[in-house]
Amino acid sequence: MISAKGRPYQVHVLRLLPGEDVRRSLESWCTEGSIEAACVVSAVGSVTRAHLRYGGRDEGTMTTGDLEVVALSGTLSRHGGHLHLAVSDAAGVTKGGHLLTGTLVRTTLEVVVQEIGGLRFIRRRDERTGFDELFPEALP
Repeated sequence: MISAKGRPYQVHVLRLLPGEDVRRSLESWCTEGSIEAACVVSAVGSVTRAHLRYGGRDEGTMTTGDLEVVALSGTLSRHGGHLHLAVSDAAGVTKGGHLLTGTLVRTTLEVVVQEIGGLRFIRRRDERTGFDELFPEALP
């Protein structure tokens, strides 16, 4: 296990607008705000396109339509993030996976983000998994 202790810092409320790319918007917000460590607390809204990568797959899958966001979770920082999205269509069919760029807001997406003080989220290759993984670091 790898761990680091932080503290609740600031809560941010974001509203993404129609046509905005969800992942790019969140990444830009982290970079512009110099966010070192944060997590998504809540998200509600809708998207017209959901670009998701399912576990064990290398490529993403695009789902289109009037899709409700039923969950968005993960970690964020200006050094990179790891986000999962779940959406449902009018029939209640739900799909979820890794959030990729190309997921576009339909009407609105309200996202509550908890910034974590005293920590920096770094992502680097973990030889045990072969993926870029989270390595939380305590800040001085």
